[in-house]
Amino acid sequence: MSTLLWTSDAMATAMRAATQGTLPDGVTGLSIDSRTIAPGEAYFAIKGDVHDGHAFVETALKAGAGLAVVEAAQRAKFPADAPLLVVDDVLAGLVELAHASRARLSAQIIAVTGSVGKTSTKEALRRVLSAQGETHASVASFNNHWGVPLSLARCPASTRFAVFEIGMNHAGEITPLVKMVRPHVAVITTIEPVHLEFFAGIEAIADAKAEIFSGVEPGGAVVLNRDNGQFARLQKQARKAGISRIVSFGADKRAEARLLDLSLHATCSAVHADILDHDITYKIGMSGRHMAMNSLAVLAGASLLGADIARAALSLSQLEAPTGRGLRRTVEVGHGEATLIDESYNANPASMGAALNVLGQAKVGPHGRRIAVLGDMLELGPTGPDLHRGLAEAVAANRVDLVYCCGPLMRNLWDALSTGKRGGYAESSAALEAQAVAAVRAGDVIMVKGSLGSKMKVIVSALEKRFPDKAAHEEAV
Repeated sequence: MSTLLWTSDAMATAMRAATQGTLPDGVTGLSIDSRTIAPGEAYFAIKGDVHDGHAFVETALKAGAGLAVVEAAQRAKFPADAPLLVVDDVLAGLVELAHASRARLSAQIIAVTGSVGKTSTKEALRRVLSAQGETHASVASFNNHWGVPLSLARCPASTRFAVFEIGMNHAGEITPLVKMVRPHVAVITTIEPVHLEFFAGIEAIADAKAEIFSGVEPGGAVVLNRDNGQFARLQKQARKAGISRIVSFGADKRAEARLLDLSLHATCSAVHADILDHDITYKIGMSGRHMAMNSLAVLAGASLLGADIARAALSLSQLEAPTGRGLRRTVEVGHGEATLIDESYNANPASMGAALNVLGQAKVGPHGRRIAVLGDMLELGPTGPDLHRGLAEAVAANRVDLVYCCGPLMRNLWDALSTGKRGGYAESSAALEAQAVAAVRAGDVIMVKGSLGSKMKVIVSALEKRFPDKAAHEEAV
């Protein structure tokens, strides 16, 4: 039998909820999606940008939800015997449950933010900490005004380590989230020119990320990127927030988590580093200098939480890229094979540069080519055209043979490319799909990347449909 995450009484008390119907003793989990809810979980009928969760309460209960959390204004829509917790506002109720969750935790907590690398750093921390004790971490990129409270409210009381990702695209968004999480350690991976549509400049982005300092527990620590141009600004703000333990990471000689040597390979990286006076050589199960740099922050953060640093370094060899964030597949193409690198989840100038660098490290087969399929990077404001045009340098530096572009902003890169590197251009990912699929031949390495709004997953899905996954096909045979 599954362990109860919350008793119904504790939930009602935390959310100051009225009760209706016959409630179960408790629930085994929390969900905001009626399509994926598991029997015994509580369903929160949150109002989203597109749908109102109250429309799916009946579906969730039929699927086995133990109870549903609904707002008082819509209570009359449901049968009198429906198992409900009734609150004034469902999202506010979830936030109150998250605060109650934090109050009952004795775990060591780490929070991660930054312009690039939040999710991969969070996943690396999950990997290294879970090998040393019960660990809870945000799923996917649950890092916003509903994702953070949901992740925190889902944290079991027995957890030893907890990892939370905190994101923003406007000033003022991190403060309420970090004050909910109250981490013992906060990590800022890097500050880069993203969301420029909403900020006056990179200093303003740094200031917004620095809001994470406001929630760090007394006596806590922060981990900052010393190689980044905003380091001094962040360091100053951390001290202003009363944080005295500031650990820096990077190649800079003054970094406490310092890169000494790095060897990049097609599918992994070998790192030699000095982490808080521990000389360590380790392997990361992913390629890219950016992954190696963030691994320094991971090991420093894990050590500050009390984890064994040598065991943590060993765990990094098992690291794998999540779907849409560098996941690699070997696919069958005719009588040969090609490599597909799925970077379709999101993009900004820094992550695009990193992904092109990984493509440059990738090994191609005989007669194979490095192919980049790129969609628009969004939320860059007036600088967008120049930032897209500037990618031509990374394309050349990383020996990319062909580039396929889609979207009005990527037209700027397309125009900047030499004729020989131009694969194809279309206004949208759907319009580019056929060209990109038709281009692939045995030996190629294809990397697909763009902002979520560019819908580059469409092209990844088309490639996966056209070219079967080699491992899956071999298992079937």
